[in-house]
Amino acid sequence: MNEKYSGKNVVITGGGSGIGFATAKLLVDAGARVVITGRSQATLDAATERLGRNATAVRSDVSSLPDLDALAARVRDELGTLDALFVNAGITSAMPFEATTEEMYDESFAINVKGAFFTVQKLAPLLSTGAGVVLTTSVANVMGMQETSVYAAGKAALRSMARSLSRELLPRGIRVNAISPGPIDTGSLENAMGKEAADQFKAERVAENPMRRFGTPEEVAGAVAFLAFDATYTTGTELVVDGGVTQL
Repeated sequence: MNEKYSGKNVVITGGGSGIGFATAKLLVDAGARVVITGRSQATLDAATERLGRNATAVRSDVSSLPDLDALAARVRDELGTLDALFVNAGITSAMPFEATTEEMYDESFAINVKGAFFTVQKLAPLLSTGAGVVLTTSVANVMGMQETSVYAAGKAALRSMARSLSRELLPRGIRVNAISPGPIDTGSLENAMGKEAADQFKAERVAENPMRRFGTPEEVAGAVAFLAFDATYTTGTELVVDGGVTQL
């Protein structure tokens, strides 16, 4: 059995599905104790059943500061200290510029930006010296993709946050980096856009991708684990996992 992360304590927001779940599975399978969060109790229950006894689920909305306070208290009581924090919770939605409402804008920023910032703030006191924080950004923050202006702006804010929070936490020996996924097949596109629109979007992304395929959540999970634990001389950076689409 792989025990590479034995004795390590990790929190993953948005850990019930997709990239968050794949990362939780990778770490649990290698001996870590992982707390996953999300807004859907049913999704969390299904995830913990698959992950096993080294995983705990906490229903928590990252846009709610009382929820984050409760999460921090629960983690402190159950784990004590943290070796890694994966700030992954977020929402993806196609927003045509002309049709974007104030409510849509506010929801996106409340979860993707405000939620990420205060997740780090609330859990930072629990991070041990040498701990790694990983924020989930997106290739959308550099690509100018259609119907993503609000989402992309939020992810660009997270890219900046990786730098500034890295500087803030460096005196404590804590590293902050970002993971930037390209087209990853997590099933979320179908939920956000509907199957027909998602199929068209995916075909377009595959056609323009140098590797001519979508990535898998497991491929991103490996990169997250690298930033969280192995990249001990790396901070403030963004690791792109996109099949080369932003580079080639």
